[in-house]
Amino acid sequence: MPKTKVALIGVGNCASALIQGLQYYGKVETSKGSTGLRNPSLGGLKPKDLQVVAAFDVDDRKVGKDLAEAIFANPNNAPKVAEVPKSGVVVQKGQLLDGFGKSTQSIMQVSTAVDVDVAKVLKKSGAEIVLNLLPSGAAQASEWYAEQALVAGCGFVNATPNFIASNAKWAKKFAAAGLPLVGDDLVDQVGSTALHKTLLQLLSKNGAKIVETYQLDVGGGTESLDTMDRTRDAKRAIKTESVASAVPYKTDVVAGSTDYVDFLQNKRDSYFWISGVYFCNSPMRIDLKFSTVDAPNAGSVLFDVLRGMKLALNKKQKGAIEPLCAYGFKHPPKLLPLEAAEEAFKKFVTENS
Repeated sequence: MPKTKVALIGVGNCASALIQGLQYYGKVETSKGSTGLRNPSLGGLKPKDLQVVAAFDVDDRKVGKDLAEAIFANPNNAPKVAEVPKSGVVVQKGQLLDGFGKSTQSIMQVSTAVDVDVAKVLKKSGAEIVLNLLPSGAAQASEWYAEQALVAGCGFVNATPNFIASNAKWAKKFAAAGLPLVGDDLVDQVGSTALHKTLLQLLSKNGAKIVETYQLDVGGGTESLDTMDRTRDAKRAIKTESVASAVPYKTDVVAGSTDYVDFLQNKRDSYFWISGVYFCNSPMRIDLKFSTVDAPNAGSVLFDVLRGMKLALNKKQKGAIEPLCAYGFKHPPKLLPLEAAEEAFKKFVTENS
């Protein structure tokens, strides 16, 4: 089967995890070596069937470098888990627009190279899917790259919390172009939001009533710094809505990022607090801390979403692909409970394989 050709917008920590993951799982043929993948094979597609053919960034330490080198350049701090050979893909200079916030300017070095014609590069590379991994606050840049994907005839995956797939205007644009679109705000494989929702669902199904709950995240990666600077309120609104959907009644919920701690590097600490009552109105409390490394949390979900996009392209599906959106993103066009999203995704894969 031909490779699924992907172009990366932003060569940050998530891109590093994705590229290393492709190398790590690239030779896996059976489930024996696929620990860490939710779906070693999806619709007949394996991780080795994904190929990154183009990449764009604006940082001088990445532009002009082979992708294998750029993913380990500062300020990236995702852990190194695989040796990545030269790829032959050179990181191109994209447009800056609002790609940097005030807080991240001090750790970025903007390249003086000339901006390339992104749509032209996409066409020349043979890219089928554009994966947007820009910082959360890059709203203008995210829309600009979505437009470039349309010009180049590529499907678009929006991993950022900027509303594109969940925006009817953009969904209609991609539908009119006969191209698939998914987003917004990628979920984590073992993320705090999914864990929080699962706990709330379990308690509610067992007859407990949730009175109040919160989820607070502290991280040390560049994305955490950008979130504090530009998208804290937006991310909180998205996470709060997503967590609240796990409870079948109205209750007090707060969920979101709260601070940046540089020495955490690419780690993230999440704190959960759940207050409720159960039999005879007896009180209960849950107080938890959950620690992960941030970048690898994107890998397995991206593998699934990108392969799902390939299935959509093969079947000429267009516009916002709701089963993929509900499965892989916190703010899809239509928010579904976890189990319903999983079932919709499985049905989509079965029908389009």
